[in-house]
Amino acid sequence: MLVLGIESSCDETGVALYDLEAGLIAQQLHTQMAMHAEYGGVVPELASRDHIRRVVPLTEACLKEAGKTLADIDAVAYTQGPGLGGALLVGASFANALAYSLKKPVIEVHHLEGHLLSPLLAESRPEFPFLALLVSGGHTQIMAVRGIGDYEILGETLDDAAGEAFDKTAKLLGLDYPGGPRLSQLAESGDPDRFTLPRPMLHSDNLDMSFSGLKTAVLTLTRQVEASEGEISEQARMDICRAFQDAIVDVLVHKCLKAMKKAGMKRIVVAGGVGANKQLRAGLNAAATKYRFAVFYPPMALCTDNGAMIAFAGAMRLKFAHDAGGFSVKPRWDLATLPKA
Repeated sequence: MLVLGIESSCDETGVALYDLEAGLIAQQLHTQMAMHAEYGGVVPELASRDHIRRVVPLTEACLKEAGKTLADIDAVAYTQGPGLGGALLVGASFANALAYSLKKPVIEVHHLEGHLLSPLLAESRPEFPFLALLVSGGHTQIMAVRGIGDYEILGETLDDAAGEAFDKTAKLLGLDYPGGPRLSQLAESGDPDRFTLPRPMLHSDNLDMSFSGLKTAVLTLTRQVEASEGEISEQARMDICRAFQDAIVDVLVHKCLKAMKKAGMKRIVVAGGVGANKQLRAGLNAAATKYRFAVFYPPMALCTDNGAMIAFAGAMRLKFAHDAGGFSVKPRWDLATLPKA
């Protein structure tokens, strides 16, 4: 069975081909990062229009890369939600039209399930059950994953997601969009002992998190530095970035350890864009060595939104495939409502 996956939930257009026997055989990805940088954030209308321009050429390139034709496709999977409504409609309409013309079935995929299952595409892949830390620009959640569709949210952010906090804090520090990756890069050269920022909800009784207050703490710190030094030097900016990143990582690692103890699990999967953060990986790897548990990550190229995770998740849900035709999108979609595969 060969599944074509289409991802268009936000600002990346992704197309991939996954074969149940051969695995991932081709993928193509276009990011809109440069286009949105001019506006300091994602512009939904521009995102939708760009998906329209990219999805057909990317599909053709993906088929060429795999040495396949449209006739070889057995099913088409696409991101139904959550995400930007207009962007989702592009992928949904293209997937349904293509499947209808080929007389092939379609499979609706939950974007977050795609992220959750993406570590299963790595060479070192976990077995069920496992704990999952889903950490991205739009979501930060800790889940117990017992099988395909068997997800229990144990804790989540009450306000900003970790990736969102990275981007907003980067903007406060004058970094260009998308600021999160640049903030992490500067943090590598920062002094970890110069500044200390609060660790919100670190010792709360639950597994929930809060990151919005860190932005206020950074703003207060930058004003204090400006008042005492007259400006924010490049070194001071790097030191603030390090303090911010240390705070985020400490909270995430602490909450994961607490969740593993509560759930009685010895495996943890990290997925989502922030899962590529070097310091987060270092913190979790150190904890894994100390407390003797296993930690798994998706390939670096699959941390951000991509078609490969949608094609794979679709392949895992083939029994839910149905005839193409009428379709809808779900900009808001609770992961807990998914049926078990």
